[in-house]
Amino acid sequence: MKHHLQFDFLVDKEKNTLTIRREFWAGRQLVWDCYTKSELLDQWFAPRPLTTRTKSMEFREGGHWHYAMVDPNGTEYWGWTEYLKIKPIDFYTALDAFSNAEGEINKDLPRAELLTTFFEKGENALVEIIVTYKSLSDLEKVVQMGMEQGMMATLEKLDELLLTIKK
Repeated sequence: MKHHLQFDFLVDKEKNTLTIRREFWAGRQLVWDCYTKSELLDQWFAPRPLTTRTKSMEFREGGHWHYAMVDPNGTEYWGWTEYLKIKPIDFYTALDAFSNAEGEINKDLPRAELLTTFFEKGENALVEIIVTYKSLSDLEKVVQMGMEQGMMATLEKLDELLLTIKK
């Protein structure tokens, strides 16, 4: 079994950013598809034991992804991602927020700007996500909520999916 995929989780309290870099054993196009198609996102975008269910998605500039992470008891944790700029297989920018089932943004929880970039790293893909928060307290809140552990667990599910669909 191969080991040593790059994973960086960097907190910059001066810029209120998280930078997450993760390498995958798959080509850039396939990894892009896993981040931008709801039928693939639903298979990996939540840490175990949660699952993901898309309510609606339009991956286009000005479009959105409205989804729920669902725990084994059926409790739903809703999210809303608004796509701002898209350059296929290179990057996209988005606004990410917690929401309710109707898509109304929860103003009590942090909202973030995302820049998600896809690079080639030899035969692998490297994804870099720069998450920018409005304030240091918003950044600290998501770190305290377990963002690093959640991202690690979620991206491990993407590794497993890529192994089953890799061409």
